[in-house]
Amino acid sequence: MASITVDHSGTPHFESKNPQTKNWTCQERITANEILDKGCSEYGCSHYRRRCRIRAPCCNEIFDCRHCHNEAKNNMEIDQNLRHDVPRHQIEKVICSLCGTEQEVQQTSKEQYHCNACGICRIGGAANFFHCDKCACCYAMCMKSSHLCVERAMHHNCPICLEYIFDSRDDVICLLCGHTMHKMCFEDMLAHNQYTCPLCSMSVGDMSEVWEKLDEEIAATPMPAPYEDRMVGILCNDCRSNSEVMFHFVGLKCPNCKSYNTRQTSG
Repeated sequence: MASITVDHSGTPHFESKNPQTKNWTCQERITANEILDKGCSEYGCSHYRRRCRIRAPCCNEIFDCRHCHNEAKNNMEIDQNLRHDVPRHQIEKVICSLCGTEQEVQQTSKEQYHCNACGICRIGGAANFFHCDKCACCYAMCMKSSHLCVERAMHHNCPICLEYIFDSRDDVICLLCGHTMHKMCFEDMLAHNQYTCPLCSMSVGDMSEVWEKLDEEIAATPMPAPYEDRMVGILCNDCRSNSEVMFHFVGLKCPNCKSYNTRQTSG
């Protein structure tokens, strides 16, 4: 009995494999880079821009990626008993989007490695990353002695876009406070003049120049007589210390770390 293959990736953009249609001669001077770049970013889905599709081992159907499979097979129109996620570690076949050839999964130049502690594969080379047991995730080697540990730091949603971070396809950064978020979300946050962590309110970078400007503004702005001697309690969001300082409507400076990233707690 003939088998039926279901393709969920739309109309494939195959190119002819007929050698008469492509004259791969030396005169054309086709370089290795040109071959690698052929069709780059022209294929794929909303999740990945790549030149191959996968055959799901669970249902033997073709999808652009595992996310496309999971969205299709967990759709509300699907019988609840038939809904399932693809066992991604068992995927063995890929289909080239350029020529339609189905083949075994092979390694690429992304330096993939499997982290046993994370339980998933990552890219970038195992020598360039280390696994932090407390944070329960992998970080770049340059952060090994400098990052602040937060338990299961990536096992939560991004505080900006609310996408789950641990297995996210997008770049993730670790803030000074140890909390994590998507790099793109972080850059958007800075573009909107937000310079504190959305989770703990700690400053995300060196703000010393800003604090110096506030020092100058406060020095040039005397308070009205009723407020000259008013003392208030503050909590510093950067060093977490509590203290009492002179009230000023421009800002309340932490005497411990000199930060203006504070909040009034009394007075």
